[in-house]
Amino acid sequence: MSMRIRTSALTALAVAALAAGTVLTAPAAGAAPKAATPKFLSASQLPPHPTSAWTAGPVTEGFPEGLGCVDTEGVLSYDYRYREFRTDLDTSAVQLTVVADTAALAKALAKHYDDLIRTCADRIEKAYPDVEAEGRDYGSLPVEEGARVRGLHTESSGGASDISLLSVGRDGRTVTVVSWGQLGDFGDAPVGAFKKTTTTAVNKLY
Repeated sequence: MSMRIRTSALTALAVAALAAGTVLTAPAAGAAPKAATPKFLSASQLPPHPTSAWTAGPVTEGFPEGLGCVDTEGVLSYDYRYREFRTDLDTSAVQLTVVADTAALAKALAKHYDDLIRTCADRIEKAYPDVEAEGRDYGSLPVEEGARVRGLHTESSGGASDISLLSVGRDGRTVTVVSWGQLGDFGDAPVGAFKKTTTTAVNKLY
């Protein structure tokens, strides 16, 4: 399964899962004071690519299409901002930030996103019988209110193999999701470098 097909499949799965799950909404009024605008990763803070430099796109309002297992369906009333990154080869990354009205809502949202990532492999296999998917938990990171890193490998019956690393982290009322992906398997995943990227992403939120 190509990365383009894989991304579409993961997005569809996320929409279905969120539509059936808990709806997390921000209060309509009486919200906490507006938080400072979170800062984003720079291209140099992504896991180094062995043959190609990263290029960072602009910080954009809205929700990215290529985030994989996570989507907004059923999660309403939040202001989303994201930044996409690319190399000259088939490697890409994206960072999302969400500012909730309270720390409790942010904590629930972070758990919700992590649960979607944790269950993504099972949902892929149920929806696509010709695809084998495996998820791995690379553990939590001791940064601010915490972060967790997970991996996802998919392989189609035609032999196409894709590897992704995804993380969710939180600092107070702000949640960030970081996704990295390329062709390959778990042996090609820069787990140590991605953990460093995630720690940097959470530290930069404020």
